[in-house]
Amino acid sequence: MPIEEQSNKSERVLLAGVHTGRGDSLYDTTDESMAELTELVKTAGGEVVAEVVQNKADIESGTYMGEGKLLEIAEMIPTLEIDAVVFDDELSGIQTRNIADMLGVKVIDRSMLILDIFAMRAKSGEGKLQVELAQLKYRLPRLRGLGEAMSRTGAGIGTRGPGETKLESDRRHIRRRINALEDELAELSKHRELLRKRRKKDGVITAALVGYTNAGKSTLLNALTNADVFAEDKLFATLDPTSRAIELEDARKILLVDTVGFIRKLPHHLVEAFKSTLEEAAVADVLLHVVDSASEQYSDHIRVVREVLGDIGAGSKPIIAVFNKCDKLMPDTVLAAPDHDREVRISAKTGEGFTELLDALADLAPGKKMRVTAVIPYTEGALLSELHNKQKILTEEYTESGTKIEMLADERAYDAVKRYIPETDGD
Repeated sequence: MPIEEQSNKSERVLLAGVHTGRGDSLYDTTDESMAELTELVKTAGGEVVAEVVQNKADIESGTYMGEGKLLEIAEMIPTLEIDAVVFDDELSGIQTRNIADMLGVKVIDRSMLILDIFAMRAKSGEGKLQVELAQLKYRLPRLRGLGEAMSRTGAGIGTRGPGETKLESDRRHIRRRINALEDELAELSKHRELLRKRRKKDGVITAALVGYTNAGKSTLLNALTNADVFAEDKLFATLDPTSRAIELEDARKILLVDTVGFIRKLPHHLVEAFKSTLEEAAVADVLLHVVDSASEQYSDHIRVVREVLGDIGAGSKPIIAVFNKCDKLMPDTVLAAPDHDREVRISAKTGEGFTELLDALADLAPGKKMRVTAVIPYTEGALLSELHNKQKILTEEYTESGTKIEMLADERAYDAVKRYIPETDGD
């Protein structure tokens, strides 16, 4: 239940992280990751009132950031009226318990916060099952630490989903529930696979919209298809996959599928939990990688998305880098997306660049059509009718020999009419 529905007062949150200065900056606490954490808290309904970052070569196994720094935070809590402390990494059960003992307020880590938002955003039955499964798998090894930490607080950020009383009461019950959820999701996955096979049989081409959270995927889907998918300037505004159809100039029908946004420091178990949502990208014919070109961290966002695509087996798909929000950029701004097959600049808000995007999609999507002129004998009325139904007829005129048509034909249609192509047009 969103915090706004429980109280007119937002929970006051302090952010905490450890900057090691070593390894990959995408997995360290940086100004960028803390800014993102702030947005996550806002999305969950909280208000960030302070930040504490500890510069430390190694993360403490027992307390995450060291007792000295935690004591400093403990002194700030009553003064700033802090309701919860949110950490920029995933905490172990021991860390959660030790920190909660020292601070005396609700302790939340990045993974729990993301799951909390997922619980708030999931609308479909399958999405809710995925969220519950992810929450249970996250909490099972942390029952002792989470139970003590959460018992101090009432409702609010980090408490959506399975009740804490149930979590503390019976590990075996939780494991049974996990098994039941996995079985239910497996059945839904089988059903979805049958639908995909039917789409393939019917020649339906799919293009998945992927990208960092809040890059504008849902806004783009709405703009291209005149749909009404929920879109908001918040992280993870949409969680459940949504699909809408468009038709290209050559009459090919493309099913556009929106997917959940990616984010830095997304733990592997969360990727696994939402694999049934992300697999839409793994089985798509083409990927539209929507990038927030107005973000100073857009290159980092690209890298995060490519890593996750690789994890789910979609890294080798034909992919178009769709630089969104170009209306916010200077015309001479340099943008680059290494290892992408095409790059286009668009504005989902104004429609700028849509023609170039659809041209790139038409070029990369399977079944690309060729321009063909053929004279179909009047005795082949059934063939002409099928061509009208499945191909793009550009011109048509009646001659002594038959109906002369100019069309955009796929390989199958070309094979059907090639004997009727005049020799001068045959090459």
